[in-house]
Amino acid sequence: MPSRRGWLAAGLVAGVVADELLGDPQRWHPVAGYGRAAGWLERRLWADRVGAGAVFTAIAVGLPVVGAVVVDRGLGSRRGGRGALLAVVVWSSVGGRQLREVGERIGSLLEDGDLNSARGWLPWLVGRDPSTLDVDGVARAVVESLAENTADSVVGPLVWGALLGTPGVVGYRAINTLDAMVGHHSPRYERFGTASARLDDLANLLPSRVTAAVTALVAPVVGGSPCRVVAVVRRDGRRHPSPNAGPVEAAAAGALGLTLGGPLSYEGRAERRGPLGDGPPPTPTDIPRSVRLSRWITVGATVLAAVVGQRRTDSR
Repeated sequence: MPSRRGWLAAGLVAGVVADELLGDPQRWHPVAGYGRAAGWLERRLWADRVGAGAVFTAIAVGLPVVGAVVVDRGLGSRRGGRGALLAVVVWSSVGGRQLREVGERIGSLLEDGDLNSARGWLPWLVGRDPSTLDVDGVARAVVESLAENTADSVVGPLVWGALLGTPGVVGYRAINTLDAMVGHHSPRYERFGTASARLDDLANLLPSRVTAAVTALVAPVVGGSPCRVVAVVRRDGRRHPSPNAGPVEAAAAGALGLTLGGPLSYEGRAERRGPLGDGPPPTPTDIPRSVRLSRWITVGATVLAAVVGQRRTDSR
């Protein structure tokens, strides 16, 4: 790890490489531990009020960020130590390898005709109800989830790591975890989860646009056109109910030459999303291309984050 120049860039790259080589930590996963602690806090602070959720979010995000700042600054001028710390935090925060492996597994099960097993694996990627999905419905869920989760699980930590170092990665992962826990529509979290959901929207505003831009750059590796990706994002990105998932999924649709969107169900709640793209709907044969797109987005985002991180350390 470089001791002076380039420590931030090296930490980002090392963390992604560790994820690619080792996958997620198998024991003592920091994000899993954080989720348990946040769950404990939620049970004690929950009330059916927006204000209670805001207090919960402030504490659950603020404490780990303050801790990360203290540890990072405690290393002071020891740039190698700060880079190593960043690498470990990035490794435990990104999840590109596991994301692609689950996508590939579901694709293989669909190709083998094992729809029930494919449905069983789908909750690893997405929260929608898999019980009523046919083969193409599962394929569509995989393609859409690979696009959105690549932004959340890979690009987001890299963007905030390049801008803010270790505290940025810790803060982003805390926000993203809280959104998954309480930031969805349900009787318990409709009001309590509002603050977490809005903060997640804000935190993903930049990463989602970066993901769409990188998707355009790497589109040729899956037979797509950068210009086509830009056109689809500009035309269809706002058709998605999420301000951040819309550009990301529209970019994937443009790169893969598919149409995403349509009806789905979350916890019994029916929803219909506008069409994104112009091509046919996804089938199982499109999953390997979607996995390949996710891999190259990871490469492109890592290079971009390293360049930004290098410039930041050079400017100091």
